[in-house]
Amino acid sequence: MNEILDKISKAVIEGDPDSIGMLTESALSKGLTAEDILGKALMPGMDYVGVEFREAKMFVPDVIFAARAMQASMDILTPLLAEAGAERAGKVVMGTVQGDLHDIGKNLVCIMMEGAGFEVIDLGKDVATEAFVEAVKKEKPDILGMSAMLTTTMPAMHRTIEALEEAGLRDSVKIMVGGVTVTADFAQQIGADGYASTAPDAADMSKQIVGV
Repeated sequence: MNEILDKISKAVIEGDPDSIGMLTESALSKGLTAEDILGKALMPGMDYVGVEFREAKMFVPDVIFAARAMQASMDILTPLLAEAGAERAGKVVMGTVQGDLHDIGKNLVCIMMEGAGFEVIDLGKDVATEAFVEAVKKEKPDILGMSAMLTTTMPAMHRTIEALEEAGLRDSVKIMVGGVTVTADFAQQIGADGYASTAPDAADMSKQIVGV
């Protein structure tokens, strides 16, 4: 059993979406559950990728390939996880703020959070304040993540936090912010709960927030 899980984990690390589907099906046929495969193969694989990325031993293309491999397995596992009522680490709503069309960093954060076991609702880029508020109201996430790559769009983060306060939703969700131009001081000034400078750091902080 461990051998097949090791092979799935290796397929994530090597960014091999072609073989991971067959390996996933094989693991299921051997009696492993979708939760086993997620928790004992996919997540450890992405954890490894995160550590290597943080230490500059792997790079953005490597993370993207790893994510594609993981997604190929998750396409098979997601219906089974839902059917079994498997618990996820938590739920995260993510988006790049209004006026900002950059999404590579945000996409990497989504990848790392999914690899850490979170359900991720990706609102995309150029997300209006109202859309963030509606998503928090509808999805009831544990965490709201906002990204900004431009100094001119950073104020949208503050406006969104103020809008959540006005809607009576601020206390229901933890807010994380990040992006090239964002700093820990800025996060504190606008009342965010956390700041992460890299995608692996964002995933680690998310786990700390929900206590996993």
